[in-house]
Amino acid sequence: MKDNPEPLTYMRRGGVAVILGIIVLSSVILQIEINTNYQTELIENNSMLSTSDVTITYSNGPDSGESVTGLFTVSFSLGGSGTVSSLLVEISDGTTWTTVANLTSSPWLTYLDSTSYSNGTYSLRATAYDSTVEEDVVEISNTFTIDNQVPEITIFTVLNPDIGTGTSANDRAWFNIDSSGTLEFRWGAIDDDLLRASLVNVPGPSTPANDGPGSIAYGWDWSSGNMQEGTWNPRITVYDDSGLSASETIFIGIDRTGPSLNSVTVQDNSNWYDSSTVTLTGLIVSADDGLGCGIDFSEISTDGNTWTSTTSDTYDLTLNEGINTISVRATDRVGNIGPVSQLNIQIDTENPEEIGWNVEQITTDRIGPVPVEFSALDSTSGIDTTASYIEYGFDSNGVGQTPDLSGSWQQISTTGLSGVVAQSSWVTKSRQYLMLRAHVFDLAGNSITTSPASYQILPSLDFSWNISETNLDRLIVKPGQNSGNVTITSLLESSENYGGGVTVQLESAPADRTSSVSWTVLESRTLSSGTLSDSNELLIWNYTVPNSGQYDLRLVIDPNNVIDEYDESNNKNHMVVTGASISSIIDAPSFAPSILMLIFTSMLISYISNRTRD
Repeated sequence: MKDNPEPLTYMRRGGVAVILGIIVLSSVILQIEINTNYQTELIENNSMLSTSDVTITYSNGPDSGESVTGLFTVSFSLGGSGTVSSLLVEISDGTTWTTVANLTSSPWLTYLDSTSYSNGTYSLRATAYDSTVEEDVVEISNTFTIDNQVPEITIFTVLNPDIGTGTSANDRAWFNIDSSGTLEFRWGAIDDDLLRASLVNVPGPSTPANDGPGSIAYGWDWSSGNMQEGTWNPRITVYDDSGLSASETIFIGIDRTGPSLNSVTVQDNSNWYDSSTVTLTGLIVSADDGLGCGIDFSEISTDGNTWTSTTSDTYDLTLNEGINTISVRATDRVGNIGPVSQLNIQIDTENPEEIGWNVEQITTDRIGPVPVEFSALDSTSGIDTTASYIEYGFDSNGVGQTPDLSGSWQQISTTGLSGVVAQSSWVTKSRQYLMLRAHVFDLAGNSITTSPASYQILPSLDFSWNISETNLDRLIVKPGQNSGNVTITSLLESSENYGGGVTVQLESAPADRTSSVSWTVLESRTLSSGTLSDSNELLIWNYTVPNSGQYDLRLVIDPNNVIDEYDESNNKNHMVVTGASISSIIDAPSFAPSILMLIFTSMLISYISNRTRD
């Protein structure tokens, strides 16, 4: 320790330095506090330091600890010989000073609106400027408290609404009252010096009187005599004696008119529907209640008496075939029923009924289109001619579902169930079949497609015997070469001038023949080309009755069917000739037997009628 004394010396020196620092810091802090107190004492006791003799007295000021509410009057009395040119009044909550007023003349008073400050402890400071000595004189008041109670509205309501609470514009209190009805407003509030309440923004041409001061009823039974429909936002304001107030609003509406329902749609708005079940749309969305309380539900009736309600925007109805009258109406949330709207909904679930085709006969000599028409019936909605159409094609045999020559169906150029099948020439279509089918729609959308119908295109050329000009000269003859000869006169005709050749022949066969006996060709003639260029040819035939008995004769045109004709069935003309075995037979023209029979019959009748009776 003796050999090394420096550390101890240093420690002693350091301790002394710390102690000295603490002493100096404490002195500085003490000096600051002394200066601060001194300055405060200078402000508070400036009269001791000032040369001004002006004095300030709070003639009406808050007492120490007084509770101040509302509007408070502060007045001052000034003394001394100095001239006070201004008096600055300030207030402080112990933190900062805020100006209340700066007075420049008598009377030296101002008003303190305590409601402008938060509740708490305050003091006032009055600073008078003595212009004589050009010095300020300050006087600080006693401390006081501000304790304002703003009225608290505990209830504000309107009684017995039909719907809603009135707490917001989206939840109005709605009423269905007439113009002379009454609205019952009720209110309540908490305050230590409650004064009165007022009510504004109510329906009617005026407003109710204030509730108070004095006797307070805490409500109004308001009947203006003209309660108009609409929405209002009544507002109550509650006042107290401190000048404080509080306000609150409720939201009400008056609705006496039912909603309209004019835009209900039926599915796609068609005139007819092919299903007995249809859907109504817009029962809620399209309902219009104007400025009223809004839609509650809609109702539907099929007979005008029984109503079914729904809160859905859509509704399914099952209806009868034919025209149905549906009634709809809407009801709002306070029970107003709107006017009835009617919908005519037409139901047709049956397919059209086909009647048949009307098609002209088509031959190869035709020039231009062929008109075709299909007839159909739909007794409910009727045929939709704009949607219906006809298809055609050409077929080799007229059977099947698809025209085999055309390969597919083709629609005629016009819609509807009538039109034309256009061809530049029909010559090439001989013996083909024009196939037709119709697609028939009714106005409800029901449809049928007919089975294919076939119409053969026939040749225009046709050969036939003129019946009135083709006959035998005798019907009964005596058989044999000398007595059995008959002459056949025939007139061959063609439907048009024919330039080609044609074969005709005369054939015979016993009338009592069996099915195994064939016709015998008696004579065959081939008329040269051009013979029928004038469309007819007179031919004379001879035949000898070989034996007694009846013989069938026939004239045949084109026996081998070489020529394509319109009608092959009229190519044969049948006749009968009789070979008589009676030796006394009289050869006569073909009408003679009829005359002889008449003569014989007449004589027999005359004899019987004139005979003498026993």
